[in-house]
Amino acid sequence: MRAGGGFGLGLAFFLVLAVLVPLGVGPEGGTLAAIAPGILWIGALLACLLSLDRIFALDFEDGSLDLLATAPIPLEGVVAVKALAHWLTTGLPLVLAAPVLGILLNLPGPAYGELVVSLLIGTPALSVIGAFGAALTVGLKRGGLLMSLLVLPLYVPTLVFGAEAVSRGAQGLPVATPLLLLAGITAGSTALLPFAAALALRINLR
Repeated sequence: MRAGGGFGLGLAFFLVLAVLVPLGVGPEGGTLAAIAPGILWIGALLACLLSLDRIFALDFEDGSLDLLATAPIPLEGVVAVKALAHWLTTGLPLVLAAPVLGILLNLPGPAYGELVVSLLIGTPALSVIGAFGAALTVGLKRGGLLMSLLVLPLYVPTLVFGAEAVSRGAQGLPVATPLLLLAGITAGSTALLPFAAALALRINLR
């Protein structure tokens, strides 16, 4: 079963974004520090989005997905494993690279812990939600565009609470509330969306 990740592509996009934003905004450190939490989280979100269409596409094209659907392993388990593989090859590298890119964006020192923790909690939700979107559009021509339109609204709460946690950390404010909400989104997505994605795959494979 292929991971369908995108380690190099997502990480390269994240790096390019972190390099280009200071060039576009200017050298003013205060401005960069103020927008750094949002930029880092938007970069992580878009980097994850780049590789979502590959989660099931390769297995669908070579017929492996049909075999997986009829295998003794529950299709929900297959979806969960594919989402985990996507996170390990895309989300986790972004978590590890984020502190270095935070330096490029002049992220305040106190916020680095919150940046890593928020990404560690929130990026699994991006992968699970993305797997759901990929399952809905598998086999469709230009399904990547449709998948992006479906997935982006579902990403908004994760983006909002993730960036809020980092912003609060930069200001020295309590971060428990946004982190708990972020954890709730990840837990809910992980518990429910593999079943919804498996149902979508069964419908698309008929």
